[in-house]
Amino acid sequence: MATPVPSRVHALVTGATGGIGRGICFALVEQARRDGQAIHVSAAGSQPGERLERLLDELRAAGASATGLGGDITDPAQCAALVARAQADGGDLTALVCNAGASGPGQLADLPLAQWDLTFNLNTRSAWLLAQAAREQLARTRGSITAIASMSGLHPHPGYGAYSAAKAALIMLCRQLAQEWATDGIRVNTVCPGMTRTPLTEAVYQDAETLARREALVPLGRIGRPEDVGAAVAYLSSASAAYVTGQNLVVDGGVADHMLAMIPGRPGKPARS
Repeated sequence: MATPVPSRVHALVTGATGGIGRGICFALVEQARRDGQAIHVSAAGSQPGERLERLLDELRAAGASATGLGGDITDPAQCAALVARAQADGGDLTALVCNAGASGPGQLADLPLAQWDLTFNLNTRSAWLLAQAAREQLARTRGSITAIASMSGLHPHPGYGAYSAAKAALIMLCRQLAQEWATDGIRVNTVCPGMTRTPLTEAVYQDAETLARREALVPLGRIGRPEDVGAAVAYLSSASAAYVTGQNLVVDGGVADHMLAMIPGRPGKPARS
């Protein structure tokens, strides 16, 4: 028997004003349109402002109802308040998307403790706190949680040790939540973007040589776009993924599985002595 599709979706998206966050918001709206659902998007940013207001206007123009929220997700009280305000604006959540996060360079040998703590608080602890706050709502709606991890959580990223560790922990956190909350009907998954062209990374891709070298590393031959990540989140948040939980969906054009192909030398049988 097919899983019933709810008539209305309410998604809380953190980090909504960034490139990937925007892509997620619009992909959720498009998925709801295809499924014949009304959708309310609670778009959360670190602070209110012109970027958030512009996003809300665009979401409304796309057919969604939308409200903007601000808050510091490193603060447990503000995480709880964020979820409560979202519920007050749009009713019980059907989807929580933990997209907000940040990376910063730093060698582990001399990384300041404050930077380590901030990296984990932003990328890992905040997802746990938001999930805790949203659990009762998501249990009532049999909803989903999707967190945005990173390729850096799958492989050591030289010079970004705290970030790699935090994203790896986020993936395991979501697998753990998927097991513990399955009896509540709550699905929990992660998405790992690869190289993605966003306003934050655009300066890198303005250099034609760098762009070409990076594209050459990707089996599919191009750099990812925010809508690629958004489409993965929209799928995992939808009834089409009703039997999918505890999974990590890598959206990287094949880069992670291409590593061995980068080793110099032609493949073939070993030479006989």
